[in-house]
Amino acid sequence: MGPILPIGEALAAKKANTTQEGGFTYLGMLALLMVLLLWSGAAMEVSQTMLRRDKEAELLFIGNQYRLAITSFYLSMGRFPTTLEELLNSTPKADQPRRFLRRIYRDPMTGKADWGFVRNPSGGIQGIYSLSTLTPIKQSKFETIDSAFTGSLKYSDWKFVISGAPVITR
Repeated sequence: MGPILPIGEALAAKKANTTQEGGFTYLGMLALLMVLLLWSGAAMEVSQTMLRRDKEAELLFIGNQYRLAITSFYLSMGRFPTTLEELLNSTPKADQPRRFLRRIYRDPMTGKADWGFVRNPSGGIQGIYSLSTLTPIKQSKFETIDSAFTGSLKYSDWKFVISGAPVITR
């Protein structure tokens, strides 16, 4: 057993020991916090990339839905639509109302229902495209119908156009 210290000196000695130990605990907590922040930042970047890829896939789906609707409209009506609303409810030659598209889709890249239009010389809509100027993550391995999108610099370069249809000028 060591020498007996007065109460004041014993408390001072104990306080000195806890202060030094507390400093190491504080540094350890700071190091742990830094590691957690770095990890969460990396996780956030991965989740944003995954979200953007999902939006790209949605844009490809929606663009092809518009392409199919415009093609069906053209084959039924003999002309291109002048507005997207015409795709929702039109009366073809046989006087039977027909829906070529279920609804007007929002652009997943901008979140708005605004689209760019590729028009033919008579003013009809021959295709649509996103108004987003962001650079696509997907740069290759597109379906054959979308192969023109390879190497695009922005989403607005992804034009979902009816190709091969004769241009009607009325």
